[in-house]
Amino acid sequence: MKPMHHLRRRRSTTTVRRRSEAGITTAEYAVGTAAGAGFAGLLYTLLTGAFGDQLLERMFKHVMSLLGIG
Repeated sequence: MKPMHHLRRRRSTTTVRRRSEAGITTAEYAVGTAAGAGFAGLLYTLLTGAFGDQLLERMFKHVMSLLGIG
């Protein structure tokens, strides 16, 4: 028969690994959320200014010409 202390040692190591990886996942979500919020702020700033007005006007004219309306 194999000694039982080997099984106990493996289980505790696996448990420790799972616990330490859980924090990494949380940190990745936090970085992703911060990056997404920053990108959304940049897009909002660009699209609410003169650049955004020009961009939307050009896109609208292009779509209208593709449809044969404008």
